[in-house]
Amino acid sequence: MRATERGIEADLAIVNANIVTMDAARPRVEACAVKHAKFALVGTTDEVNAAIGPQTKVLDARGRTVVPGFIDAHLHPAPVYPLDHPLGVVDLRPPDPPTIEGLIDALREKAALTAKGQWVRGSRYMDTQFGRHPTREDLDRVSTEHPVLIRHGSGHACVVNSLALATTGITRNTPDPPGGAFERDAAGEPTGVCWETAAGPVSKDGGPPLPRPTREAKFAGMRLCLEQFAQKGLTSVGHAGAGPDMIRLYTELFAAGPAVRVNLMMSGGHLDKLKALGLRTGFGNEWLKIGPIKVFHGQSVSAGTCWLFEPYANRSDYYGIPPARSQEDLDELIWDIHEAGFQAAVHSNADREIVMVLDAFEKALKKLPRPDHRHRIEHCSVVTQEILERIKALGVVAVLHSYLDEYGATVELYDKKRWGLIHPNRTALEMGIAVAAHSDYSVSRAEPLRRIQSLVTRKSMAGKVYAPEQCLSVEQALRVFTLGSAYAAFEEGLKGSIERGKLADCVVLSADPAAVDPDTIRDIAVEQTIIGGVVVHRA
Repeated sequence: MRATERGIEADLAIVNANIVTMDAARPRVEACAVKHAKFALVGTTDEVNAAIGPQTKVLDARGRTVVPGFIDAHLHPAPVYPLDHPLGVVDLRPPDPPTIEGLIDALREKAALTAKGQWVRGSRYMDTQFGRHPTREDLDRVSTEHPVLIRHGSGHACVVNSLALATTGITRNTPDPPGGAFERDAAGEPTGVCWETAAGPVSKDGGPPLPRPTREAKFAGMRLCLEQFAQKGLTSVGHAGAGPDMIRLYTELFAAGPAVRVNLMMSGGHLDKLKALGLRTGFGNEWLKIGPIKVFHGQSVSAGTCWLFEPYANRSDYYGIPPARSQEDLDELIWDIHEAGFQAAVHSNADREIVMVLDAFEKALKKLPRPDHRHRIEHCSVVTQEILERIKALGVVAVLHSYLDEYGATVELYDKKRWGLIHPNRTALEMGIAVAAHSDYSVSRAEPLRRIQSLVTRKSMAGKVYAPEQCLSVEQALRVFTLGSAYAAFEEGLKGSIERGKLADCVVLSADPAAVDPDTIRDIAVEQTIIGGVVVHRA
């Protein structure tokens, strides 16, 4: 029977495929059909062939693997500008540049393109790559006529040159701000390394204000950022730390054509404005929604600033940098978010910080029970078994890191006895805790297959495996990057698996992640990314 005779004519049919559905009832099928941007049929090629009509676009997968669209639960999209643009930033991520000299050379190229007195900026250097942090003396070799600032891969530290320090007025007598610190040499002089909140003054006052991009440049740069996400197989992302201005920008982007779906994780400073407008978590549509309120309460695991109960492995007198917010202030903020009907997503990395967050959640839930609140802890990196048990008991979602390929060496900062509960993906899953996956882009690359390989191998760039007992199976890793992240956004009924009635978001891969050497998962090509039944990326 032809499709037109049955009254079902698919808009898109994918046939002869190896489809990994994430549906426990039918884990693998060979075909699916899309109608009105949703999966209408999921089954055999014969079943789907019956829905093919004259207007149906047919994708013959020829045995290739199709998976649900990847969902990155927490990242930081930003417009991408060319290096010769005043807002262009030098990418310092590993493996290039491999040395301090290489870093200096890369920044000099940007300085040559930049007017004197204007900022020269770089991002995502890793001290583990060089064996130390660069200093102001290193950056003085880039330029003494430009303020120079480079951000650590964690985003929680920066280094500036002498000009930026002088312009800001930072000297040996400048006190450390709450929640931050200026690194100092043996003589007490600032080295140029600024930790946590100490990075704020130098980035704001260490040079002239950065120019505001034109609306056209910002639109084009953001469009390019989303296109790069889609090229890696992402179909939905959680934009962490967004402001109300992003609602308008994304609305205009989506009006111009299909792009990656977005959940806006609004910064906590906008809570009162959102409440006044009557907005809540979940307001929006299938393309753009208001997600949780994003709160910072804690520091960085990869920068070695997160706050611990026990000292760091390399410094017996150092426990990290305490959060600037007191327990009372945190309790008040979480209650305000909870009472208003929002989901809370709290950045917190280490046990001493996380206990404060769990205490605040527990108080809010005791005061006003909400069985399906799905409050989240973002990163939740260095934990204890007791913390995991509290997370499960409270129904909190753990949004765990998946970046040991890029940041494995930073695990060495912590006592070896703790490695088994750093980024505890497997233990959390086995305990029945809801786990979502994320890249924290641009902290790590927004490349789901690279992130999945890291979850499966927990192997650093140097080839060292950290806590192999926490390695996930390929299926588990795929699940947290699809259904797990959908659940964290209250969207498991809409996304995360290839099932009838769900949004037709999927990715065509050149190979099956479960059938290749785990060390080569990141090399699998994303051949097509399909959002709502529309191909938005074709290799």
